[in-house]
Amino acid sequence: MTVTRVSRRSVMMGGLGLVLVQGDAASSRPRAGDVFVKAGDSTKTPLTPRDVAIGAAQTLAWPMDPADGTVRSGSRLNQVILLRFDPQTLSGDTRERAADGVVAYSSICPHTGCDVDDWQPAERLVGCQCHFSIFDPKDGARVVDGPAPRPLPALPLTIVEGKLAAARSFTAPITFEKG
Repeated sequence: MTVTRVSRRSVMMGGLGLVLVQGDAASSRPRAGDVFVKAGDSTKTPLTPRDVAIGAAQTLAWPMDPADGTVRSGSRLNQVILLRFDPQTLSGDTRERAADGVVAYSSICPHTGCDVDDWQPAERLVGCQCHFSIFDPKDGARVVDGPAPRPLPALPLTIVEGKLAAARSFTAPITFEKG
């Protein structure tokens, strides 16, 4: 009988490799077919259009691989905001990317990378509280006011088995100016 000795270092490096592989899946960008889970939802329940109220503040969500349950929360660049509107109030391109009136955009402001976490209910606009850029989610998240140099990247949606899912990748790279 041959005994193979495995060093502690080998075991530790193998474990580190496993963590890195898992981290890569969680950090990889959203893919077609990924479903969405609400940020902070430990049950990882996929969202449906009904879970996003019409005209309400944005819902923060992460894409999740439906096959293995990997939530792509390893990079803040993967976090999206979901909003729902009457489809008739959406511009043409925005309506084409929406699923039952739900639109998805990067939650990262293209100005200096702050979170788009402000909601203006009267105008139904979203904004960044760092430098006060304001975006119109009904019209491709175009910049309405502030220093942001471009709209928020959109993530086209579809509905798969009643759940909101990514139809394809973001419409533009998620980048921001260095502050």
